[in-house]
Amino acid sequence: MRELHRLPIEPATAEAADRLESVGAVGAVEPMSGRTASDTRGAAGASIDGSIDTPIGVSNPAPNRAPDPAVALAPSRRRWLRRIASLTAGGGAAGALPWLAGCAAPTGAGGASTERASSRQRFKSVVIARDDGVHVPEGYAVTVLLPWGDPVGLSRGLPPYRPDASNSADDQALQAGMHHDGMQFFSAPWRARSGIAAQPDEQASSERGYLAINHEYVDHTLLFADGATQWSLAKVRKSQRAVGISIVDVLRVGPRWTPQRPSPHAQRIHAETPLRIAGPAAGHDAMKTSRSATGRAGLGTLANAGSGWTPWGTYLSCERNFEHAFKGRAQPTADEARYGIGAAANRMRWGDADARFDVERNPNEPNHFGWVVEVDPYDPSAPPAKRTALGRFKHEAAVPAIAPDGRVAFYMADGQAFEYLYKFVTARPWQPQDRAANRDLLDEGTLYVARLHEDGAGQWIALVQGRNGLTAQAGFASQADVVIRARQAADHVRATRLDRPQWTAIDPRNGTVYCALAGNAERGTPGRPGTDAVHSTGPRSLGHLLAFDERDGGPAATEFTWRRVPLSGDPVANPSGLVFDPDGLLWVQTGISPTHQLKGEFAPFGNNQMLVLDPATGEARRFMTGPRGSELSGACFTPDGTTLFVNVRHPGDAGFTGADPSPSRRLSGWPEQRGDSRPRSATLAIRRIEGGVIGT
Repeated sequence: MRELHRLPIEPATAEAADRLESVGAVGAVEPMSGRTASDTRGAAGASIDGSIDTPIGVSNPAPNRAPDPAVALAPSRRRWLRRIASLTAGGGAAGALPWLAGCAAPTGAGGASTERASSRQRFKSVVIARDDGVHVPEGYAVTVLLPWGDPVGLSRGLPPYRPDASNSADDQALQAGMHHDGMQFFSAPWRARSGIAAQPDEQASSERGYLAINHEYVDHTLLFADGATQWSLAKVRKSQRAVGISIVDVLRVGPRWTPQRPSPHAQRIHAETPLRIAGPAAGHDAMKTSRSATGRAGLGTLANAGSGWTPWGTYLSCERNFEHAFKGRAQPTADEARYGIGAAANRMRWGDADARFDVERNPNEPNHFGWVVEVDPYDPSAPPAKRTALGRFKHEAAVPAIAPDGRVAFYMADGQAFEYLYKFVTARPWQPQDRAANRDLLDEGTLYVARLHEDGAGQWIALVQGRNGLTAQAGFASQADVVIRARQAADHVRATRLDRPQWTAIDPRNGTVYCALAGNAERGTPGRPGTDAVHSTGPRSLGHLLAFDERDGGPAATEFTWRRVPLSGDPVANPSGLVFDPDGLLWVQTGISPTHQLKGEFAPFGNNQMLVLDPATGEARRFMTGPRGSELSGACFTPDGTTLFVNVRHPGDAGFTGADPSPSRRLSGWPEQRGDSRPRSATLAIRRIEGGVIGT
């Protein structure tokens, strides 16, 4: 088998595919679907890096404290733990308490059972990579489906990507944005989801659907020919249209997936798209701005990182590091500082030319960001809605689980150091047979934050005005105050501060909740919290996984047990993205910062990668590695498990700001690899060449 490190780019005709498809140690690589002949890249701009060493990345400097007496501990907690212990000792935990499946202590070397089952990962691990290619196991094929700058398929126009960065802001509004992150596949036509993890119906299509793709941030050195020099409102407008969400109509014909262009289902949502503000924060004075006199409408979404979905078939896009869009004050208020908003965070420089993003001139505008945005991929006419009942923080994922009574819980994380794990439970059950009846289901319910105890138990603390000390005297006069200042509310109830909690995932077989902790360089340093039962790896943690089993109330419960997930097999560093496949294997994507890749303690891990974990054995196998400087994100499957979609995010990220794109070019030319080509984030479709379920 010959090594293949460069992906050819040509139109995805059958003739071109037959001519170009070749098999190497990385698997088969197909050309970009729907490519046009013109294909290169623009240059220049500010690069935003989520490095764990970045001081801006820590907005919660206070150490963990003893539980506040105002928060009552459930009197049944110790009695419940004794019950768990007795059931586990008798071998009946999973059967007697279905919400505690997997809680029994593992035995044998490395935490795996001595009665280890044969591996369900039916592929050979790919080797650690340091080159500029995409590597997958032998027998798999990769198609580059939608790179940054390709048209998404709107009927208003299909502007091709231009290599000299001369695409206008109007062009960019019709094209895929930069730095693809979270993503979900929605089968067409719609069918209700079912099961505890809201999985697709077995009759759902695996040949046609809508891919919803997040675009987290921009790199001005690539977006503009002269980068961030001669900054202007025109440049800001193009930058604002390079973030947000793309909805792309995709079709599989034979083995190949292609975007359908034009399509009435295509959507492009960016930082200037009108949307609704819904839920308890709607109309609050803190939501009223120069562009939203009522506080019930807003403009745009940005910093779209992790993602989720609802059983009724809508997409949940999670706004994360929104502070970088704002020109903050030199002396920010306490509330602004708690969200990282300040002069030093002004990395995208929008506020230098657009008064809307200047905090001095529009102090309430930041309150419009940091939410979960609900988008209907089946109805482009429905305006996106910011669901404020789910709280305002730096969201990573919003993954559903269906309770026995039909209410839906969403597990969410705040993706910075020393932040929290949250859960939202709807007030009403969802209606599987009436999609329209669920339209505003996310506007009423209870927001919780997690407190983990050293003994392996935990509680969900309600963030409800008037409860648990969240009173007017404490600064929370209404539920709107609670959700707008969700971080401060979680501080007040003394929730457990975690090491960069990232994506969550629900095991479809038993409802166990998994959460990735990506590591935290600050833990254990002077003035910071030290190690504990949750974080026992000390300073410079490479991260780990936590598993949570709800009490017998299931996803609507207010008590749980937690445990660290023991791993064997291929090593994992800085776990970030998580998703379960239809067969119950957990896919783990690593998120080593570009400033750390191939350096120091991270050097042995090479480029970022995606591994497949069998929860039953703890074995992890490396399925995929990405190009230099990139992260892999947004994995999702077709209902039949035969196609895996995954995003390659910020290849060539050199962690710099300026006008010269050559550092990124020297680091990566993926995917074109054409001498002067610039790196482009892109969505991939992966399948087995001979057909069959991915990974098994």
